[in-house]
Amino acid sequence: MITWWASLSVLSKILWGITLTATLVFIIQSILTFIGADVDGATDFDVDPSDMGGDLDGGINLYTFRNFVNFILGFGWTAILLKDSVQSKAVLIIISALVGIALVAIVMYLFKLLASMQQSGNIDVNEAAVGCTGKVYLTIPGERSGEGKVQITIANAVREYIALTDGDTIKTGTPIKVVEVINDSTLLVEELNSLIV
Repeated sequence: MITWWASLSVLSKILWGITLTATLVFIIQSILTFIGADVDGATDFDVDPSDMGGDLDGGINLYTFRNFVNFILGFGWTAILLKDSVQSKAVLIIISALVGIALVAIVMYLFKLLASMQQSGNIDVNEAAVGCTGKVYLTIPGERSGEGKVQITIANAVREYIALTDGDTIKTGTPIKVVEVINDSTLLVEELNSLIV
């Protein structure tokens, strides 16, 4: 092992080091994802996608730590595996970059697919939401002057919806009750305390 490492060029050592690190991070991310830990929130770079055009359909951000690791993983292993087969370094870099980009695209597609399956569910909001209680997640402006968000429990699952109210402004954390379904993603709610006489 030591002899093999010593025989590598400086560029090969850097490539191996980066690739093995990316592989280790990928394995840790995968384990945390499968056990339900919130990896994305802790590892996303704080980049404003509107400045860089990185926000894709479905709210999936292109500029994340996970995507960076996936790119390095695809790029590094391709370069390592093909470095003896491809004589031109420029061609090797292009092929490796394309594989890295393809890996990022595949993983993003899979996460988008999983997110759409999670959101769609099989709950009929019109039948199930009216009468449900929950809490305000984002403050709801009064007199239907703006939108807020609420979290309610339907069929033993916590769901988040856009919310309006006919009454006064309802602040974050306030208990609410759904009084009407406006559409599949928007509910009309009232403050739960205001219903108690």
